[in-house]
Amino acid sequence: MAALLDHHRLHYLHETIRLGSVRAAAEALDINASVISRQIALLEKELGLTLVERLSRGIRATEAGALLVERFRHWQADQADTVAKLRELTGLKRGHVDIVLGEGFVSDLMTGPLGRFWQRHPDLTMSFDLAGTNDVVNAVAEDRYHIGLVFNPSADPRIRVATASRQPLCAIVPPDHALAHLGRPVRLRELADHPLGLMHPSYGTRQIVAMAEAAERVPLSPKLTTSSINVLRHFVKSGLGLTLLPAFSITADLADGSLAAIAIDNRLLASSEACVITRRGRELPHAAGHLLRFLSGQMRAFRGKVPTRAARASTSAR
Repeated sequence: MAALLDHHRLHYLHETIRLGSVRAAAEALDINASVISRQIALLEKELGLTLVERLSRGIRATEAGALLVERFRHWQADQADTVAKLRELTGLKRGHVDIVLGEGFVSDLMTGPLGRFWQRHPDLTMSFDLAGTNDVVNAVAEDRYHIGLVFNPSADPRIRVATASRQPLCAIVPPDHALAHLGRPVRLRELADHPLGLMHPSYGTRQIVAMAEAAERVPLSPKLTTSSINVLRHFVKSGLGLTLLPAFSITADLADGSLAAIAIDNRLLASSEACVITRRGRELPHAAGHLLRFLSGQMRAFRGKVPTRAARASTSAR
């Protein structure tokens, strides 16, 4: 049966299942859709198994199809990692790392850690792609990226959390806002009285906010919903409302005084975490493994809590 698992056929199957249709896979691979359909049909015939279910809107994997797709992803990742290790053994000081991350990590990553890493390893290349929390987890689990930087991901057996740091969700307000001068953490119920901008539900920040809303029975009705932290920053700076974010995602704004981060009196929001993740069981190539360890020690997000306005006021009072 191993001889039947042709790489090209598995690739066609993988893309068809990942994208949800033969037509979408054909466009992505730039080949005729009939070629993909024929090769998947031949694979099913030779294995004696149904690999995809044809639905009115696209296709989905059967249990056998999902198993083959998972193994194909692992084979691809293992092959890439082995090639990287072989290059290292031959003395070629080069490598490439694929990272997928939430937008909130970008400023932290760019303002120091990345430059320091490239100073030490100037020949390494990287690719960064932005995604929501759920998409980051899935992309790493499917071996499309070596490393993921994600805020408050749900537990997933496919994922290993390499580093986690407590990063409470804060109320982000203009520095002259009344909430910035309370001298205490703000309550969730108090936030409900203000116009809010929040991330889409696929993001970890919004997911934990939804849990806090349910726990306290305080519904928050966002005036603005977006997939961009930058949009939320400008929403607050323009005086249009408030938002909820981890303080590390706006460190530059906190440093220049254009925004303030206020602690929130809520156990769930105070327990959220920034995480570095990899696929469980994957042995990363040397470059990716080295970067993984470097980021865990260099980024603010993984070195403990970023001070908020309320925390600084409390410290100075003592």
